[in-house]
Amino acid sequence: MNTATITKLLSSDASLAPLAMRLSAGIIFAAHGAQKLFGWFGGYGLEGTGQWMASIGLEPGYLMALLAGSAEFFGGLALILGVLIRPAALSLAGTMVVAIVTVHLQNGLFMSNNGYEFGLSLLAISVALVFSGAGRFAIDNVLADVIGKRGLQSNADGEVA
Repeated sequence: MNTATITKLLSSDASLAPLAMRLSAGIIFAAHGAQKLFGWFGGYGLEGTGQWMASIGLEPGYLMALLAGSAEFFGGLALILGVLIRPAALSLAGTMVVAIVTVHLQNGLFMSNNGYEFGLSLLAISVALVFSGAGRFAIDNVLADVIGKRGLQSNADGEVA
């Protein structure tokens, strides 16, 4: 990857709208990931979540719980901090698609029936962040400035160091 590509990946405008999306969705994702990974906030941890995932056909359950929990927890933290927003949001969008299709779709739209409206909202926020970037008050902006000004350093073999 060259400097221009990395800078483009990290860059966004100075809008506050992505900040509002990042913080609210980041808190929700991180909390749901913590339920899956650590059993916090009334969750079942990796063992319990893995057993449930296996019971609905997501095998191997433990690995699926680890992947989903990690995407949600670490992706949520990335959203809150505003670091690597586009890759984090893309990972979260994928996680939401799997959740919607495998768990919620057959229940219809509404949350009162365990439907997909909440997952769809989080999917929409994630996709919007993939397109918009982090917005104002994000580590990505600092990284884009540093990389853009310094460029990537390469060694004698032309590899990025």
